[in-house]
Amino acid sequence: MSVAALLRQCLGWLTGSAPLSNREVGNRGEAWAARQLRRQGYRVVARNFRAAGAEIDLVAFDGATLVFIEVKLRRSLGAGSPGEAVTFHKQQRLRRAAAIFADRRGLAERPMRFDVMGISRSGRRWQFDLIKDAF
Repeated sequence: MSVAALLRQCLGWLTGSAPLSNREVGNRGEAWAARQLRRQGYRVVARNFRAAGAEIDLVAFDGATLVFIEVKLRRSLGAGSPGEAVTFHKQQRLRRAAAIFADRRGLAERPMRFDVMGISRSGRRWQFDLIKDAF
């Protein structure tokens, strides 16, 4: 499905003409984020990895660096920026899950970082804001 088609579906969701569950919205946001990251040179290797009471939305390589990406989608910035939604406790859970992922895949010696991909709406446009090394 093209980005334009995904955006049209989400626009329907936002206007109430096509209600989507939070999970459906999250899946679409993660698909958009993965496309944006690929355009920026990342190589996505996993989606929705679950361990240690956390789910890592996307795992990718940025060059030799293993990157764990939390995707946050916001219909508006009224509740704060997407990056602000990644609390200290969420960060701790993500760190534990990332350590398990790296250990299981034999990647524990690789350089690692945590990025946040914020997707928000500004007027009629969607914005993608990547915060590298967010925490």
